[in-house]
Amino acid sequence: MSAVREWPLRVGAEERGSNDGETFAAHNPATGEKIATVPRCREADVEACVAAATQAHGRWSELGPLERAERLNRLADAIDARAEEIARLDAVDNGSPLDYFRTDVRNTTWQLRYFAGLALEIKGETLPGDRDRLNYSLRQPYGVVARITPFNHPFMFAARGSAAPLIAGNTVVIKPSEHTSLSTLLFAEIAAEVLGPGVVGVVTGFGEEAGEPLVAHPDVRRVGFTGSVPGGQRVLATAAAAGIKHVTCELGGKNPLVVLADADLDAAVDGVVNGMNFTWSSQSCGSTSRVLVAEAVHAELVAAIGERVAALRPGPPEDEATMMGALVNQLQYEKVQRYIAIGREEGAEEVVAGGPVAVAGHERGFFVRPAVFDKVDPGSRLAQEEIFGPVLAVMPFAELEEAIAIANGVEFGLTAGIYTRDLGAAHRFARDVEAGSVWVNDSSKHFPGAPFGGWKASGLGQEESIEEIVSYTRAKNVNVNFA
Repeated sequence: MSAVREWPLRVGAEERGSNDGETFAAHNPATGEKIATVPRCREADVEACVAAATQAHGRWSELGPLERAERLNRLADAIDARAEEIARLDAVDNGSPLDYFRTDVRNTTWQLRYFAGLALEIKGETLPGDRDRLNYSLRQPYGVVARITPFNHPFMFAARGSAAPLIAGNTVVIKPSEHTSLSTLLFAEIAAEVLGPGVVGVVTGFGEEAGEPLVAHPDVRRVGFTGSVPGGQRVLATAAAAGIKHVTCELGGKNPLVVLADADLDAAVDGVVNGMNFTWSSQSCGSTSRVLVAEAVHAELVAAIGERVAALRPGPPEDEATMMGALVNQLQYEKVQRYIAIGREEGAEEVVAGGPVAVAGHERGFFVRPAVFDKVDPGSRLAQEEIFGPVLAVMPFAELEEAIAIANGVEFGLTAGIYTRDLGAAHRFARDVEAGSVWVNDSSKHFPGAPFGGWKASGLGQEESIEEIVSYTRAKNVNVNFA
């Protein structure tokens, strides 16, 4: 057994435990081994961290935009220098494969540099007015903003999610998932070295004890949340009760991928498998967990999907050959098994039998085989509810209009995809599907500068683009009468 590390809390320039000295344990999902203790923060710790961020804000916001950009580029360099350490920390804390987290770190640094390059775009406008008046607008930071992040991309969502608020002139306090706090604490350490104390702070712990006090804090006027729909609803309610705050949410998805009869079926199978994000056990809001297949190619495509998915073998995250890691915790492990049982109870055809799997040397790990169900009723729980795990629901359809109706027939609207050689059908689908991101003959890819965000219950606001920076500023109009 490796040594259990006691992680400190960083409050401004100080490293310390929680105010009352309480901690909670972090475990490796692949082994069940306790790997660390983490401060269990409550309202007093939130107060101290927000106070440090408030103090740092004056210094940070007074930097010119190019100075802030230079600091963000230096932060990206510092992360690159410790990339392998960060990836390994996330792998043991989250359970997904090591190479997946190496990709996360690369994505983080390019997005930091992308946002640094937009520093001079945080600008207002000069507006036409009377001859003796000047009318113009400004974009100014909120001050201290909160970022609440999930467990599936621990470091990336903490560091990348701080880029837009930081370049806009805000300081940031992050509340990571209690299931994966370690790399966010490491990010705070790196940020303090590069950006100075208090510019990035972290409060670790549970939603009711740390997250809600952070959202409700009177000095936090802007909140960015990534997580489940119920979590987003709690954040919105807390922010409303504490005063009118600007809240954006990137929430869940039950994303459709449509395959028409004229599609390149080999490419479509690749898109289905890639879109499900099996590498990290489909623990992704963007997973294309509903596959809608034209009746004419339904049998052929389902057989090909089943063959590919059945070949996936869960394994230890540190093994370079691992195709699929462990689920993050026992709650997720039990949830996935519950939905596999629901699929069977609802009468769907089980093409690939999912369920628990033993991995040699990791008998206490949360490993499952992925499941594929065919002929799923579009109104069933398997087709309607986000599982956040490797359970794929396949549904046949007759016409494109029926596929669009099924695609739109859920509460979510995050992503959608279609495989077809028919340009008209592709554009009709892109126009009519209710989703924030649409792929044609592709799945899951994100592009620098392309806004990412959901419709309906999938969220509020846009990320990964200039819209995200603007959302971390407040508009001010100034009218000058110089007659």
